[in-house]
Amino acid sequence: MFEKLYSSPRAIAWHQNAPYLEEREQYLSHCLDNGYTQESLFLIAKELFWVASKLNVYPDLRLTLGQVEAVANKWDEREHCCGRSLNAKWTKTRFIQVARQWLRFLGCWCEPTDPIPFTHLLDQFSVWMEEERGLESSTIQRRKGCLTQFLCWYGEKKQSFDSIRITDIDAYLTVCGTNGCTRVSVKNVATIIRSFMKYAGTKGWCDSSIAAAICAPRVYRLENLPAGPSWDQVKTLLASMETDRRCDIRDLPIIMLCAIYGFRETEVARLKLENIDWEQSLIVVERCKRRGGQTYPLVPVVGNAIIHYLRTVRPQSSFREVFLTLTPPFRPISRSTIYSLTSRRLAQIGVNTRHIGPHSLRHACASHLVSENFTLKEIGDHLGHCSSASTRIYAKVDLQGLRQVADFDLGGIL
Repeated sequence: MFEKLYSSPRAIAWHQNAPYLEEREQYLSHCLDNGYTQESLFLIAKELFWVASKLNVYPDLRLTLGQVEAVANKWDEREHCCGRSLNAKWTKTRFIQVARQWLRFLGCWCEPTDPIPFTHLLDQFSVWMEEERGLESSTIQRRKGCLTQFLCWYGEKKQSFDSIRITDIDAYLTVCGTNGCTRVSVKNVATIIRSFMKYAGTKGWCDSSIAAAICAPRVYRLENLPAGPSWDQVKTLLASMETDRRCDIRDLPIIMLCAIYGFRETEVARLKLENIDWEQSLIVVERCKRRGGQTYPLVPVVGNAIIHYLRTVRPQSSFREVFLTLTPPFRPISRSTIYSLTSRRLAQIGVNTRHIGPHSLRHACASHLVSENFTLKEIGDHLGHCSSASTRIYAKVDLQGLRQVADFDLGGIL
């Protein structure tokens, strides 16, 4: 591997004589396969030399962050080799970063984790949600995250789970509200905890009457308008991305899918190459909540944006997802990446709404369809709603239609 990076026999021997030669070559080959440039490989190989030299005191290489940080100092030998003084802070940060990535690749990195109280109960509940309820993995993970916070909070009391009382849950919901959660968020937390406590009651882990006693804050149906940019702002956003920059070429079709089709960020992240039928000009999205695919006509402007991305920016990869990261290691983009790029770009054009993530573009799509006189049934079908109740809130956006109702002359009816 080092023969590919260096032409100097002295440099090659310098790297080959360092500890953990095989492990370093495996990692560098992995980086090469994942699209790292020659310059990046050169820098990683150089840093790995010092990582391997420092970690030579740990034969099995099974280390925690604390152990790596403990050896990430005293750069006298390195400074002598470089012939100059080093920035100690930057050098240590870079050392820890490369060491962590290398050890993770080798399967030797020991993540510092705080034990979660009552993990066995949470694991059983997760299996039940998957096997009995048939919930999506993303939904299960979200509920597990919420319950983990609750169980950690209750675990600090150092009490057994069968000692839990409704006053404990009320106190936790109060803490959530005090920490800035909205009424809707607290209501969602209460709903998740109620489901868990109901299951726990059937298993005899706690008092079975607790679940029914959990009270959530009152949330009035359809009390708020959907928050999102106007359609003019969406058009401004799309126009701002029509450049030759690699990030714009990739992000433009992502924003289009969220704004024109109303796709959720998870649906965009999961979109695969085989979901696009170029011959029939169709695109199939795997709906998160409807458990099946939904077919749409592929709008030419969206299709052209995707083709431009595939031909000029998307790296060669074995992944079948359409949208990949722009920097190695190349991998499918995540929901959080789509949220970050959407919120950042909306902020750049001056959009200031309550929500600025990709879901706000979904709201903008629905509001635009309302203004174009589509029925709520048509809008719900376009957005992939399971129930018409999810679409009713957009009736409040149709101000012109509401004014017509208000101006209706009842004549002699009254």
